[in-house]
Amino acid sequence: MENTYKDFGSLVFTEVEMEERLPRPVYDSWKATEANEEQLDRQTADAIAHAMKRWAMEHGATHFTHWFQPLTGGTAEKHDAFIEPGANGQPISRFSGKMLIKGEPDASSFPSGGLRATFEARGYTYWDVTSPVFIKDNVLCIPTVFVSYNGEALDRKEPLLKSLQVLSKAATRVVNLLGDKEVKSCDISVGLEQEYFLIDLKYFQRRLDLKLCGRTLFGTPSTKRQELDDHYFGAIPPRVQAFMKEINEELWKLGIYAKTEHNEVAPGQFELAPIFSKGNIAVDQNQLTMDILRKTAKKYGFACLLHEKPFEGINGSGKHNNYSIITDNGQNLFDPGKKPAENIRFLTFISAFIRAVDEYPVLLRLSASCCGNDHRLGADEAPPAIISIYLGSYIEDILYSIYTNQKIKTSKEENTEFNPVSGLSYIPHDNADRNRTSPVAFTGNKFEFRMLGSSMSASFTNTVLNTIMAESLNDIADQLEGIKYLADIREKALDICRQLIHEHKRIIFSGDGYSKEWEKEAARRGLPNVSSYIEATEILKDPKVIHLFTSNGVYSEKELHANRLIMAEQYDRMMDIEVRTLIEMGRKDVLPAMSAEFDFYAEAASKAKKCPKFFETRMDQLSELIDNTYSATEKMTTLWKEANETGDDFECGKKIYYTVVPAMLELRKYIDRYEQIASRNFYKLPLYEEMLFDFD
Repeated sequence: MENTYKDFGSLVFTEVEMEERLPRPVYDSWKATEANEEQLDRQTADAIAHAMKRWAMEHGATHFTHWFQPLTGGTAEKHDAFIEPGANGQPISRFSGKMLIKGEPDASSFPSGGLRATFEARGYTYWDVTSPVFIKDNVLCIPTVFVSYNGEALDRKEPLLKSLQVLSKAATRVVNLLGDKEVKSCDISVGLEQEYFLIDLKYFQRRLDLKLCGRTLFGTPSTKRQELDDHYFGAIPPRVQAFMKEINEELWKLGIYAKTEHNEVAPGQFELAPIFSKGNIAVDQNQLTMDILRKTAKKYGFACLLHEKPFEGINGSGKHNNYSIITDNGQNLFDPGKKPAENIRFLTFISAFIRAVDEYPVLLRLSASCCGNDHRLGADEAPPAIISIYLGSYIEDILYSIYTNQKIKTSKEENTEFNPVSGLSYIPHDNADRNRTSPVAFTGNKFEFRMLGSSMSASFTNTVLNTIMAESLNDIADQLEGIKYLADIREKALDICRQLIHEHKRIIFSGDGYSKEWEKEAARRGLPNVSSYIEATEILKDPKVIHLFTSNGVYSEKELHANRLIMAEQYDRMMDIEVRTLIEMGRKDVLPAMSAEFDFYAEAASKAKKCPKFFETRMDQLSELIDNTYSATEKMTTLWKEANETGDDFECGKKIYYTVVPAMLELRKYIDRYEQIASRNFYKLPLYEEMLFDFD
């Protein structure tokens, strides 16, 4: 057993490595910096850099890079060799504290939303001391934030770190006020369940849409899909099992606790789930996981698809974000606890979360939005775009008993009544069934945010969750401060919970989120239903959202404006790529195949003494499809050009969503009809049944 995990964390410059390799004063200074208690001086930074370089070179590293997460949604890195010329002209290895702490990539070449002009190239990366350094492909990777020359955030990591500090301060205030003075700071625990598809690489390479867009822009669903439920949790194909084995080994080397792997619902779909870790580290590790999934797949003859909806007619892929708040001494603040005194704390944090979600539903919807996720959200395979919270009947009963000031029973079998504040510790963790249709579900001691798209970084989602929770908790703390006695503080906290439940109970829903009845009920409750990513971006100009972020120091108004521009621009550009790809495949693959097949039957009919009915029918079908496909292509092209003439990215994006996307679906309809009747002698593109079921 020890042999199996002997390499765990071997490619991470862990705290254990630092303690062993650094002089004690240097190690203590780093620990104080990590805790945000002091800043590194140059001498300490040099000592850490030297130890880091020696460790990296012992593991075969020849270069180092500042590994950062620009606003593209992915990661970026620029490699620099340790090697430099010495005084006598001979090569030496060098890595200073300055090189460790600060880098300078070109800021003008990354999305900036106007924060940087093309001629203003300077940007900086700064070491994030809270996320461990690691080795990837013989390169020492240093997790960093990425900012402009003037200090504006050009990435997702810096706002996440700021939101963690804001949440820590707010959560600690409330915990201290409720009687636990030992807690000095708080963090979040995050678990990111990653779904993905695997298809044979030979099929991927023959589909331009998969290569450029990550999804099939057309394709008839296979004759067998997921209706038999035989893929879910089924036996893992041997080649996939070998791929998963190497994935585990690579992740374990990077200190990532890859724990669970299994077949998902759709054919060709799989899931990988890690053990939860601190939020900032969990986000970094998920970015690494996606990168390793893609690269390792190629070694086994697969393409790994992380798009939210690569195939029509079967489930797409999400990334569940499991979220809880933990204290520096390991207490989970969403756990009912084992002592009656902890119950009021649990109720307070649950109520704060309910308030936070109800105050900012569209912002949360935006945090889970991307082009690909527009194909999932609201479909009967993923949570609706309407934000609601599922608590389970047991927790709901307790909250409503507080709201109505009544007592409830522990179970149907037991007749013992208890006060929900003093008796809450008896709640079992599995207090209710799961609700897979809910966007935000309480699952015993955490909230599962189920809307996030599989290809997305989890940074922005957790930044939003942290900031809205911090606002709610600070509001509660403001009301509790100044009360002298602990018993009075707890009674006041209970009153606050009652008030929050009264004001925000509309967000609580335990029914079927897929149903049309829920859409009507949500509208009656006044809950927003934003159907598209591009429309959700408008929330960033809402004065309430601007105040949320600026008052907490997470984003400036200028940064929010830039992010809004970048999101709209990314939507437009991604849709442009999809339209151009669809046009090219239609003109170069589909229409020529239709025409060749029509010619085949026409020639065969001309040679026949009596033209078979089948030939006539098929020629009529093909003739109509050729005309319809050509006309639909021209219509889509015209609408696309008109949308791009709008100028403003938001208006352009909305026009694309409401005019171009329906035109794309119309064109797809005709291509799919052809695919249903096409002869394999003429139609050469891989079919769904090949891509989804060929794992030999």
